[in-house]
Formats: sequence, structure tokens, C-alpha cells
Amino acid sequence: MAQRARGWRSTAAAVTAAGMITAGAVAPGAAAAEEPRIDLKVLVVDNGDSAVRAVTAQLKSTGVPYTTLDLTDTGRPEITESFLSDTVNGSPRAKYQGVVLPNESPFGAGSAEQTALETYERTYGIPQVDAYTWAHPEVGLDYTSEGGWAGTLDGREASVTTAGKAGWFGYLDGAFRFEDNSASVQESYGYAARPRAGFTAYVDIPVPGGTGRGSLVGEYAHDGRRELVVTFAYNGNQQQFRLLARGIVEWLTQGVHLGQTRNSFAVHVDDVFAPDGRWDTARNCTPGDFDCAGGDGAGTTPIRMTADDAAYAAQWQREHGFTLDLVYNAGSGEEWKTEHGGTDALADRLLADKDRYRWVNHTYTHLFLGCVQDTATVPWSCAKNADGSTTYTSRAEIAAQIRDNHDWAVNKGLAVDRAELVTGEHSGLRTLPQQPDDNPNLAGALADTGVRWIASDNSREPGQRAVGNALTVPRHPMNVYYNVGTAAEMADEYNWVYTSRADGGSGVCADNPTSTCLDEPLDPATGYAAHIVPQEARTALGHVLAGDPRPHYAHQSNLAEDRLLYPVMEKVLDDYRALFADNTPLENPRHSAIGTEVQRRAAWQTALANGQVTAYRIGSTVTAPSGTQIPVTAPEGTKKQLVLGTTDFGTPYAGSRSGWTTPAALQSALTLKLPQSL
Repeated sequence: MAQRARGWRSTAAAVTAAGMITAGAVAPGAAAAEEPRIDLKVLVVDNGDSAVRAVTAQLKSTGVPYTTLDLTDTGRPEITESFLSDTVNGSPRAKYQGVVLPNESPFGAGSAEQTALETYERTYGIPQVDAYTWAHPEVGLDYTSEGGWAGTLDGREASVTTAGKAGWFGYLDGAFRFEDNSASVQESYGYAARPRAGFTAYVDIPVPGGTGRGSLVGEYAHDGRRELVVTFAYNGNQQQFRLLARGIVEWLTQGVHLGQTRNSFAVHVDDVFAPDGRWDTARNCTPGDFDCAGGDGAGTTPIRMTADDAAYAAQWQREHGFTLDLVYNAGSGEEWKTEHGGTDALADRLLADKDRYRWVNHTYTHLFLGCVQDTATVPWSCAKNADGSTTYTSRAEIAAQIRDNHDWAVNKGLAVDRAELVTGEHSGLRTLPQQPDDNPNLAGALADTGVRWIASDNSREPGQRAVGNALTVPRHPMNVYYNVGTAAEMADEYNWVYTSRADGGSGVCADNPTSTCLDEPLDPATGYAAHIVPQEARTALGHVLAGDPRPHYAHQSNLAEDRLLYPVMEKVLDDYRALFADNTPLENPRHSAIGTEVQRRAAWQTALANGQVTAYRIGSTVTAPSGTQIPVTAPEGTKKQLVLGTTDFGTPYAGSRSGWTTPAALQSALTLKLPQSL
């Protein structure tokens, strides 16, 4: 703990409209009156290696300001004393609070640039991350020939040490396993070595074929400097890096920085109350779809939840501490009731448990809200008016679909938010290639009905954008298909999509450069549980570990019959809870909260990209565009100064406190008071 608290002093942090001043480390031997100003920015020295790029991506997604020095650029500035530091109003200033290097000495030992950097770090107490290096005495480790090991880490279990848990990696539960996604590919290579004097291991593994444990991540304190030494190779998508990325950034910034990141997982279940079409395993299409020959639905039974499925959903939520977002079509449910004797046991059960869920408007009857579809050809096209212009669903029709569904929910006592909307098939928004622009009537209808957050498909539009006065909320589609109710149907359709033509599949995987064909078709009896579930859960967990707030979506059909969605969600939840400590819970925000988070992040990234954020430690100010919310992470015990008294800053997460913040009422600047040094 003493290492974690190093450099913190009881000093106020002043922030203007969007910025922060915090306490920083005192230069060795300097008097208190000469404490330096330290900019809240990181210097990244980039040689193009994947490890540096991974750390840089984590800084960006967290919202930490950084400057990149490209070593491959012959016109780059040189590392000199004046590049790293200067004076402001007679006081010394360190321009960077931390440094990320590809290895311990990218400029060459003893070179002018390396000497300038090491002197800077020593003078101002600046931490340095060695993104990837080998085990040797110059980084505080024995050679691997001296009781260590070097080799492939795929599938090996690593552990956070006692020191790691007590410090910057205390958000992890302890053990984790290196990914091993392919037996034929080496995915991660590393050096496990014994620490020397001055080295504290934070993550280690048992030495294969030997005794004791060897460090993979640790801190080397020497010559008045500190290095975080990483001795395994990685890229930004690998789970082992995702797990350690938060700790790397917190160590680098000593726990005080602009930006924040939290892990969240939300699942939208679309088409609630409506039936979904079923995959035809003989015709390899879904009857009722435009591209299914003879697609009148004959020979297939629609998939719809039962009352037992609804009771199971409520019980599952209680047992797993997780809330589903039910994205509902009330009109489709009313039609079903009319066609089935005027009763609907499913609706009765869901309404009896209505307070157990979050509810999101999905329009009354799932009407396609874009252009009017001409299905005379496959694929469909947009119908045309007499003058050749596109025929669109009218503003009145769109508004009625939204309003009628909302009014039904209010009448049934559902806690539905008028501002949230998911249109059927994300329709109304542009749909390529047929409809390259939004329905021009959509924005007005959203305004008429009070919608501020409209869902979009993240696979088509990953960025948030405006639709009139509303903003999109991109959702990740889960690869559990809407038109399957059983594991065998899911494996059959998956085989059709992901096997080659020679193996009886569609072959579209071979035609799509972003896809990969299966080596062989999945067994219909075991393929879903053995292949699809772990793959889809790994993808979803990857979004979670990347700090991506965007929700995932599936369909009510996936809660029916074989209840295919639950194994995927359970694996995500179980894997997460096994990896993370209790102080780092998996958050479960609703649609509007996710939209707000994405909006704030985009505004912050724009401010950083435009150079509108300047952050300082010790007696200086951060500025950003008027009205921009500031993401800040600070240690536990940090207080926000009010006009009278103080209050706790932010909320606790992962052993720190963080939040989006602005100055308090009657204040033109945010003032934070850091805790006393421990």
C-alpha cells in the first residue's frame, strides 16, 4: 500500500469548467514551495509494436490525454530536457505524468535521448511502463536460464500476487488463464523470471518444469526511477491484456487521472409479446422472409415464449442478480391474443412480474418504419412514387406505432421511459444498400413522441449520431439467431452460414473477407453448447472487458423452447465474477443511461482530439469546452469542495473513486481534496 500512496499529499485539486488540478509527487530534495506542476498527460513512445498500441488504445478508451512520439517518423522531435519539462510562472513543470515505452531503452542505453528521459523521470518521480521486454538484470530480473522459463503462455494460469492485490491490480480476484483459441497458433509468448532486489512482482506464474514462480508483470524501483516491466507479448484484443489494462493505466498515473472506465453488460430481448419466424432446416431459409422460396410460413411453427418461459426468466434474474431489458411489441401481443381465443398466458405472466424487468418501446406491431418495401424482387427495394421519389412510412404512422405502444405500457403499469425506443429491425434508420438515408419522417416522429434515445445496430453503425433531436444507441447483435428455438436449429443455420459450399453450406463465409468458414460442420446435437456458446460468450465478455458500454441484443425466441440465450449470458456473468474482485462489479445500465455514457465519451474524445483539454497537477487548471462533463479518477478518500464543506467525490469502483463531474453550484471551478499520504 505504501507504493500505491507514494506522491499523494493533502492538497486541493482545482478544476475549471472541465478540468482538474491534483497533488503530485515532490521532486527528490525539493522544498515544498518548489513542488512541480505535472501535466495530466501521458507520453507514448511508439515503435509500431502491438504492445504499445494496446496500451495506447486503453489510454484512449479510458479518456486519459496522451501525446504519441512515433519512432518511425524521421521528422519526429527529439527527446530533450526542454521537450519534457520547462517552467511556468517561475515554477518547474513536468509535461507528462507517465511515460509508455516499447521496452526499457528504445533510444539506446547511454544515448542522449535515453539519458534525458531517465533524468526527467528521476527528477519529477515520473513512472515508466516497459510495454514488452525480455527478462534480464537491467529490468530487475534474473535471466530465464537462472531458474526461470521462456515459452508459449497459451492456456497457462497466471495469478495476481499479494503485492498486486494490495496495489494497482486489486480489482482482480486472483487467477486468470491466458487465451488459447487455436491449438495451431502461438498466441502469446513470454518470459517468467525471478525478481532481483528492487523488483516487486504483481503478476506471476509457476515456473514450468521448475520450482518457484516467475514474474510476468512487476515494478522495478532503481536509481530513483520506477518501471512497470511486462515480459509477455500481447495485443489489445487478448483477454489477458484486457484484464491487466486497468492496472497498467492506474500504475502509470498513480491513480490520479482524467478519464474513467467501468465494466457493464446489458442485454435487450427484442420482440417480447410477438412471435418470431422459424428457420426451415430443409430449405435453409425462414418462411415468411422475402428471400425464402415459397415463403408463406407453411410447415413451420412460429417461436413464442410461453408462461413457463416467462416464469423461468424471472427466476433466472433473481438467481443471477441480473436484469433483462424486455423490448416489447404490445400490438403484436394483442393480435396473438385475438387469434388464440382472447387469452394470453405469456402476457399475464410477464405483467404479473412486470417490476422485475426494464421495459423498452419496440413499436406497437413491429412495422417497418423506413421506406415502403417492394418485395417483387430479391433483395427487396424501396417502392417509388409516381415522380420517382422514394415512398416512405409517414410521420403519423411512425408516431402512432411509438405512441400506441407507450400508452399500452402506461395503462398496464409498466415503468417505461418515453425517451427510449428500439424500432423493428432498427428500421427508419438508413438501411444499406436499399435505403442509404434515414426516413425523412423519422426525426419529426421522434420529436412528436419525446424519444431521445433510438437504438441502432452496432455492426452497421458503431458510432453514435443524431436523428433530429434524438441520438442513436448502438447495440451489439448477439450471434444467437432470432429464428431458432432449439440448439439443433441454431447449429443447422450456423452451419449454413459458416461452412463452405463443399460442406453443404452457403459459402458466404468464403465470400466475406471478414468471416471465417468452419473447418467442418458442427454436430447438430452438440455444436451449440460446444462451439457457439463459448465463442459468443467470449465475444460479449471481450466487449465488457474493453469497457464498451453498448448493450447487446437477442430476441424473445431465444428465451423460448431450448432457452438458448441463458447459457451465453451465464458464461459471461460467471466468467466475469470469477475474474474480478467484489469491488469491481459488473454494472447493468438501462438504454438511456448507456446513450448518455456514449454521448459523454464522444464529447470528451472530441475535446481531447481538438486539443481543448489541458490538465495540470499542483496549483494549475484544466480547461475544456463549455458544458463538457469531465471524467476523473482519483483515490478513495478524495473529497469534492463545495461552497460550504465537502462531499465525497464520485463513486467507488475498482478500488478508486471516479465519475463524470462539473463544478458545484455557485462555483466556477471544481476543487478536489486528495487524502493524506498513507
